[in-house]
Amino acid sequence: MSDKPTIELMRALSNSESINSYMEHNNRFLVEGELSEHINRLCAKKGLVKANVIRRAEINEIYAYQIFSGKRVPSRDKLLCLCLGMELDTIETNQLLKYAGFAPLYPKNKRDSIILFGFEKRQSIIAINETLYDNDESTLN
Repeated sequence: MSDKPTIELMRALSNSESINSYMEHNNRFLVEGELSEHINRLCAKKGLVKANVIRRAEINEIYAYQIFSGKRVPSRDKLLCLCLGMELDTIETNQLLKYAGFAPLYPKNKRDSIILFGFEKRQSIIAINETLYDNDESTLN
């Protein structure tokens, strides 16, 4: 997948005569493939070792490897844990959430703002979970 700003794609979609015309001109910018493939490519691009990502993600090792192999599809919270394990920034995290079909982290949402703060401050999952718990919000895992 190449990159083209979403706003430009939206403009192209609005100005297209047909969906076929839009697809013909913008197909290379559309997301494709399984989430597991995308996560694996992202790890390879960043030079990450899966075992280290899983350890930092604080999720069950067997479950995590099933996500990487495509046998399991993670929930939004498990995907956030993987994003923390991969040490993604908020932009990369929101892109991955949208790729997976989940809502991006939203700063007007109390729980999401706590998680966003944790990402911005490079906090561990444990620290983020403690803050979530202290604010009567469900933890990530």
